[in-house]
Amino acid sequence: MPILKIGGVLLVSIQIDLQDQSVLALQEDLAEKISATGAHGVVIDISAVDIVDSFIGRMFATIASISRLFDADTVVVGMRPAVAITLVELGLTLGGVRTALDLERGMKILGQLGAERRGARARSGEPPQDSR
Repeated sequence: MPILKIGGVLLVSIQIDLQDQSVLALQEDLAEKISATGAHGVVIDISAVDIVDSFIGRMFATIASISRLFDADTVVVGMRPAVAITLVELGLTLGGVRTALDLERGMKILGQLGAERRGARARSGEPPQDSR
């Protein structure tokens, strides 16, 4: 799956049926790309995804956790109602994953989170981070 860099955000648009191996590969690829670029945010667009299972749902939460280790936030956008219902029925909460209805709102969330983080660093006296 292609990972595009837009400013300090990485964008992944999932246009295929998710299989366990493809989600594991995405997890690894994203970790490498965040590390290499210093991105502060990740947007995962799942608007083309019709079906998820418990493994794939947990992997979204794992991707968010990995991103946080690299000081990046994750937003999942474009979730279809059927996918949301399935995740709730499976008892998955996607801890640490923010959601938005569309890409525009997801980018806005990441912008707000980045501004909050920069403000907190400025108040603490930390030097600004390199945005690469």
